[in-house]
Amino acid sequence: MDFIYTEEQRMLADSLRRLVDQAWTYPQRRARQAAGRLDPKAWGALAELGVLGLTISQDFCGFGEVPASLLPVHVELGRGLVSEPVIPSAVMGAALLDACDDAVRTRWLPGIASGESIVSVAYQEPGRRYDTDPQDCRAAKTAEGWRVDGVKHLVWHGAAATAWLVSAKGADGQTLLLAVPADSAGVRVTDTPTLDGARCARLDMDAVGLPADALLAEGPAADQALAQALQWGTAALCAHAAGAMDRLLEITVDYLKTRKQFGQPLATFQALQHRLAEMLVAKELALSMAYVAVAALTEPDVAERRRMIASAKLEAARAGRLVAQMAVQLHGGMGMTDELDVGDYFKRLTVIDQLLGDTAEQLAVLEQLAAAKESATEKKSATEKKSATEKKSATEKEWA
Repeated sequence: MDFIYTEEQRMLADSLRRLVDQAWTYPQRRARQAAGRLDPKAWGALAELGVLGLTISQDFCGFGEVPASLLPVHVELGRGLVSEPVIPSAVMGAALLDACDDAVRTRWLPGIASGESIVSVAYQEPGRRYDTDPQDCRAAKTAEGWRVDGVKHLVWHGAAATAWLVSAKGADGQTLLLAVPADSAGVRVTDTPTLDGARCARLDMDAVGLPADALLAEGPAADQALAQALQWGTAALCAHAAGAMDRLLEITVDYLKTRKQFGQPLATFQALQHRLAEMLVAKELALSMAYVAVAALTEPDVAERRRMIASAKLEAARAGRLVAQMAVQLHGGMGMTDELDVGDYFKRLTVIDQLLGDTAEQLAVLEQLAAAKESATEKKSATEKKSATEKKSATEKEWA
């Protein structure tokens, strides 16, 4: 695993950091959150820099970068607490659509790369936590195309999307993925702010009529496309968390260097230096696991890929909690106020634990994978033992 940026990745990271420093300052970020809607100027700046088309193939107007390029980009976005729907649209949406056929890719990916189209993956249903198999949201074939009925909730930046990539259960029980335009009749959108200043939406769909070409994938292909979207989104989220921790640590160090007690900067107190050291170690571990997550995107073994990504998400959540809580404590009473952006980073790192599978969900994935591996090992051992017994019996018969 290469932990050194390529020259192109370094240049992109530097350019993105300059953009974030200029356009995502504390007042600008707060103003966008208060407005509660997507800022076209900020979104256009990200598109112009190539962030939205980063990993989309050049055949579809993207830049065709390797999955590893997600890391430097989303580390910088995390440092600036960029709340625009880059991960929902340019990472998850693009990954899902890239797993579909050429007609789908040609129709959707160029718009995502340019920023003209914003998509969000709508897969969660009320009362089902992180289950990816649709149950109550259903799609039926009609003479004109498709009819969709059901509810999706916690749709990340759903109100900002120009289309939703909706999972639904077909008549035969298989998963269907359909593109539902945001202006479709029969869709009621309830937009809600989240703890960290981002947005999510609930989609109530009642007899939503769609054309035949709204179908993106069905059956095992749909399940695979949705899994790919979630894995790419999780990898980008791990990098985002590492970037947020990095910047939060810098803010805390600067504060301890300037704040004085007993005539001395707080940074000179050994007990506080130990706290900073713990924060640094946690941040470095999270960054290392973010490398593991993006490396997993090219891992051919499905089980191993799931294990790597679940492990990275676990570490991002654990380290995020530690760094965020210590940062607030080291800022003292000021850390609890809304006047400092320490609280903004605390909230973002808290929400990241819940996004795309919380700690309990990732532990369940690892437990499932471990059980499957143990079962496969036992089965292999039993097969080898049976083979050895049969071989021994054949040999004894031959000698007899």
